[in-house]
Amino acid sequence: MSRPIVTFLSDFGSSDPFVGVCQGVIVRTCPEAEVIHLAHGIEPQSVGQGSRVLAASVPYLPVGVHMAVVDPGVGSERRAICLRSADGRLFVGPDNGLLIAAAEASGGIELAVEITSSDYMLDSVSRTFHGRDVFAPVSGHLAAGLDPERLGHAVDPDTLVRARELATSVEGSLLTTTVQQLDRFGNIQLSAALADLGERFESGRRVEVTLGDDSYFATCARTFADVSRGDLVLYEDSERRLSIAINRGNAGELMDAATLDTVLVEFEPVLS
Repeated sequence: MSRPIVTFLSDFGSSDPFVGVCQGVIVRTCPEAEVIHLAHGIEPQSVGQGSRVLAASVPYLPVGVHMAVVDPGVGSERRAICLRSADGRLFVGPDNGLLIAAAEASGGIELAVEITSSDYMLDSVSRTFHGRDVFAPVSGHLAAGLDPERLGHAVDPDTLVRARELATSVEGSLLTTTVQQLDRFGNIQLSAALADLGERFESGRRVEVTLGDDSYFATCARTFADVSRGDLVLYEDSERRLSIAINRGNAGELMDAATLDTVLVEFEPVLS
């Protein structure tokens, strides 16, 4: 018999005991649970980034309980929620837009419950660490087979908070897009998808990329090695988003990029 799965995403990082403590609570509640650490390097309080990473990852994860904690509103009136998707996954976390995209990518929201029952929380719930005191024990109980309807009362999915969409537009040959995130290699993921571009994107095409006051030439390609070492490349990444990279280099450092920066990509630049 397979072990119940709990996946865990957060902005807790790795230098504090927060992640280990939450895993300890999950396993104390459900000793059979296998905890998969999806990501803990989400930028602090970046609900949008957490939402996008969770939604892009969930198709590759086993069906189970998916706990996500990026929670700048902890201790406020924001709700704690559990969502059940059409394919049987359970999503646990704050009602701030973090969970919705992943649930919708899993067949849609079949059930939404506000977590209010103290029976499935720790005995003492702090105002600032609901990851440990609410979401971790609830996830453990769900992994052990608890019916999510016992956590509280059902709510209308239309009342759930949704994450802000990042701007993307195409006018003529100009793409206006937003930096979604940077990975540890310095690759810059954009909010635009290849499908947004129609026939504009073709391998080998030279484009002009502008971020802030600086502009750079890049080449449309399928992968890093399609351009010379040190050259910029515009490509479709593993999440089907457009990204900017340097072959054997760090595009984020070169362009001084940060999450939510606006990026312009001109597909018909004036080439000298």
